[in-house]
Amino acid sequence: MLFSPQIPLQLTPRSDSRFEGFVSGPNAAVVEALKHVPDEPGSHIFLFGGEGSGKTHLLNALCHETRERQGRAFYLALKRLPENAITSLQGLEKLDLVCVDDLHVIAGDEAWEEALFHCFNRIREAKGRLLISSRKRLSALNLGLPDLASRLAWGLRLPLLPLEDDDKQMVLNLHSGALGFSLPEDVQRYLLKHHDRSMAALIKTVENLHRVALTNKRKITVPLTREVLKVTKE
Repeated sequence: MLFSPQIPLQLTPRSDSRFEGFVSGPNAAVVEALKHVPDEPGSHIFLFGGEGSGKTHLLNALCHETRERQGRAFYLALKRLPENAITSLQGLEKLDLVCVDDLHVIAGDEAWEEALFHCFNRIREAKGRLLISSRKRLSALNLGLPDLASRLAWGLRLPLLPLEDDDKQMVLNLHSGALGFSLPEDVQRYLLKHHDRSMAALIKTVENLHRVALTNKRKITVPLTREVLKVTKE
């Protein structure tokens, strides 16, 4: 079973996010460390990296890995939760794994910081596994609750490094394949040369290309890509 029935708020991990579908590049050691989390009761990891670096994918992948080992896991996306969702943090210490995504979203929010501090303490005391992600490194989060920052510093802190171009092309191929089409190599090279090189921007553009191509019944080519990028910049 993936989630505890006693917990009212349940966010299901994305079904397409698995370790085997993650392009590690320079982050192979980080991925290996995460794969071992189910074997290590009490493990606590703080994962940080820029937008589109793969944090959400890895948190969801670890949820699936835990489930496949007959464990119970919970994925919490802080950027999608309303203020009153704080009460749903109760009982998470009963699970084998808790993944908390986008900690930077609540930095400075007194109520959320207090609630997460106590939640993390309960998980630690129960020797549960905890994986937390943030776009910012711990020292740059500007948390208002010193005790929360101190608690987060107790665990392992792992950075996700930017991918090289070859790895980015692998990601684009995987993403376009999941959408049901093949992204031409010349289009990939054009995007890497003439567009925002962050993975978040590249993936968004691939999705826009797919939508425009379907709507206008056109092939995805460099000229079409140029048109889409021009519209995006206007």
